[in-house]
Amino acid sequence: MVLFPLIVWLGASGQIAGEKPARLCKFLGDISYPIYMTHFPLVYIYTGWVGTHKPTLAQALPVAVLTFGAAVLLAYVSLKFYDEPVRRWLKNRLAPR
Repeated sequence: MVLFPLIVWLGASGQIAGEKPARLCKFLGDISYPIYMTHFPLVYIYTGWVGTHKPTLAQALPVAVLTFGAAVLLAYVSLKFYDEPVRRWLKNRLAPR
């Protein structure tokens, strides 16, 4: 109960120095909700594969990295082709003119 508000405060009060870190933070913020909504199937497929095949760390690590990359790509595609267009449509439809 004490730690969570502290973490939120630290994140909200942080300053970003430089254009590249600012762009990275914006990108991560933009995909945060889409990745939250879309990563579950990929994680379940990965854990199913690990449970079935019992790979070594050396075998599992490339697949884990691929799963991570696929989750980020799926989130970005969801952001650009679903989330942003729907938000734009709702804004135009529901916002007072």
